[in-house]
Amino acid sequence: MSTATGTETQPPALHTADSHDLIRVHGARVNNLDDVSVAIPKRRLTVFTGVSGSGKSSLVFSTIAAESQRMINETYSAFVQGFMPTLARPDVDVLDGLTTAIIVDQERMGADVRSTVGTATDANAMLRILFSRLGQPHIGSPNAFSFNTPSVRASGAITVERGNKKTEKQTFTRAGGMCPACEGRGTVSDFDLTQLFDDSKSLTEGAITVPGYKSDNFWTVRVYAESGLLDPDKPIRDYTETEMRDFLYREPMKVKVDGVNLTYEGLIPKIRKSMLSKDREGMQPHIREFVDRAVVFTPCPDCGGTRLSEAARSSRIDGVNIADACAMQISDLAEWVGGLGEPSVAPLLAKLRHTLDSFVEIGLGYLSLDRPSGTLSGGEAQRTKMVRHLGSSLTDVTYVFDEPTTGLHPHDIQRMNDLLLRLRDKGNTVLVVEHEPETIEIADHVVDIGPGAGRHGGRIVFEGAVEGLRSADTLTGRHLDDRARLKEAVRTPKGALEIRGANAHNLRDVDVDIPLGVLTVITGVAGSGKSSLVHSSVPAGAGVVSIDQAAIRGSRRSNPATYTGLLEPVRKAFAKASGVKPGLFSANSEGACPNCNGAGVVYTDLAMMAGVSTTCEECDGKRFDASVLEYRLGGRDISEVLAMPVTEAAEFFGAGEARTPAAHRILERLEQVGLGYLSLGQPLTTLSGGERQRLKLATHMSEKGGVYVLDEPTTGLHLADVEQLLGLLDRLVDSGKSVIVIEHHQAVMAHADWIVDLGPGAGHDGGRVVFEGTPADLAAARSTLTGEHLAAYAGA
Repeated sequence: MSTATGTETQPPALHTADSHDLIRVHGARVNNLDDVSVAIPKRRLTVFTGVSGSGKSSLVFSTIAAESQRMINETYSAFVQGFMPTLARPDVDVLDGLTTAIIVDQERMGADVRSTVGTATDANAMLRILFSRLGQPHIGSPNAFSFNTPSVRASGAITVERGNKKTEKQTFTRAGGMCPACEGRGTVSDFDLTQLFDDSKSLTEGAITVPGYKSDNFWTVRVYAESGLLDPDKPIRDYTETEMRDFLYREPMKVKVDGVNLTYEGLIPKIRKSMLSKDREGMQPHIREFVDRAVVFTPCPDCGGTRLSEAARSSRIDGVNIADACAMQISDLAEWVGGLGEPSVAPLLAKLRHTLDSFVEIGLGYLSLDRPSGTLSGGEAQRTKMVRHLGSSLTDVTYVFDEPTTGLHPHDIQRMNDLLLRLRDKGNTVLVVEHEPETIEIADHVVDIGPGAGRHGGRIVFEGAVEGLRSADTLTGRHLDDRARLKEAVRTPKGALEIRGANAHNLRDVDVDIPLGVLTVITGVAGSGKSSLVHSSVPAGAGVVSIDQAAIRGSRRSNPATYTGLLEPVRKAFAKASGVKPGLFSANSEGACPNCNGAGVVYTDLAMMAGVSTTCEECDGKRFDASVLEYRLGGRDISEVLAMPVTEAAEFFGAGEARTPAAHRILERLEQVGLGYLSLGQPLTTLSGGERQRLKLATHMSEKGGVYVLDEPTTGLHLADVEQLLGLLDRLVDSGKSVIVIEHHQAVMAHADWIVDLGPGAGHDGGRVVFEGTPADLAAARSTLTGEHLAAYAGA
């Protein structure tokens, strides 16, 4: 009988390659980050929390994801890098342990009129191939089914330089799917001529009333006045038939004005090219207002709004043409594709079915492929971008999400959480910027940034597990378990906004009365028809001020002072106090520093390498000429005023020598929406999504109108900010306004005076009013998905 030695088995030593399990950030100073250092576990789900503007996006997107993308770009040759966007290295001391970053943000998708859900993903490309292979009659290649490809025919002589040169006659034909009448737009436009010009005036008197067409503008109006085709001093009402045709519809032709060769073109085709080539959502506000007033869009009579030529619509598979397929709800299209058992295209069908099933899985099965991409909300656009990543075989990459629950009903948030966990469980690092408690609770690791916003934020106030956050003395920890109580006493309506027979998109002849003088919340799952009901069905001329989710457009020269109109009264106040022109106090005009042209920095282009920006030595980054800074108002120069936060500026312009009522009113509105910490001159490009939404709200609060329509105003708002938003909505209602809010947040629902719930599902399963009444009645009835979640939230 032998005796064992009893030596203990030692666990195998950790392989060196397995020790790199953290993303380390040390000394990050991007935007408002205050020398932030943090260690983020890999292959885990990490949620970044904090108030809007605290620095979450600066850390996740502008530091970690940006450096990952920059380093990947550097692996390509200098030649290839020359065709790629140049990215500067973030202002950070050390970034270690990075993996390939895939960014899924909330940037709205392209607003080109020819961009649809199908073209923005791979779905349309695969459908075109499918119809080019199986469609009967066969009409050509996949281009024959593309509404972005026109048909081309050409013939002529060509010389082939091979041996003996020989001239041959050749013909060329390419079948495209574009409808020639609407050029693939799906709509044709008809103009109200009274909105284009004042026929009682001549061209020299400023007859053209189109935005940007001033009578002294050489490039727009003078080409009409001095073309030789029109009498510039004759009122337009006295034009002959030929002159009117030349003025409105003339084809492009060359004319010489003051010795300069210019192109003359009729007013209507010129407007079509310059203003109507973009989707409505992509237009500047004043252009959009003009187009809404002057142009009526109707479905193209030739293609019925399908954008496709007659030939493309004639080819069918099992009685369905490509226009029918693109118009189907994606969930229905997936079933149709699944029923095509054609072995010759089996790989294509499998890939197309997977893509369509991914749409359904991610909660977008109610969309159709012909839906214009510019009409998608921020949340829908983000989830559309996620489609290509579902089922991906890639592992050990970093997925970066920006509030993926935006626009989701509480019923759909669990589905999104499951998708995030699936990505993590495949061995990926998932970084999520989020405010929603349901998503914060599934995190493996939480990084809370604060304690406040702007200059009061930019620091790590908590790192660890969710349970630790609950007990932490941070703003997020204190509000994580907040629950609003159902409103017991509701306001009495002062009338009603009647909507009758609403049938936009998926609405089914909806009749509903929206009460006025109260806070009304429109609820329902994503795709149930909320936006269609409010934005497409509210009667015209009802005094409605609509504040949607469209992005704020602006360059790095744009800031809260310019966007809100605050700079105008400030410049006038400085000019009056100094006895000079207001233009001197604009960094985009006469007062700009001549060295940096008012940018505050000097940019050096380094070709394929990231450009370098250095603070201007002349103005020291103040953007103004030194002579302008000698003029003062209340002891401050214009650069010092633009460096003030809103709260300080409100005190400055509210009393004393600098008292300016017009400026003070704008600053008060900015304080009311919770932007008191913003600097007046902070570039709009550095603002977070929640800050931009509230900046837009503050700007629209000055507009005259009895009805305010807000589209998901809690987007990007921290739990602590929602309470302030509810107070603002109450003040609007108490001042005599009617407020209609499209919203998923249960705290806003609980605070409403009246709720209109749409559903019961999304797409063709929705479009009906399933409940009207008070929040308490909705929670008590529990008859809808919204009612069930509201009751659970409020503990009713």
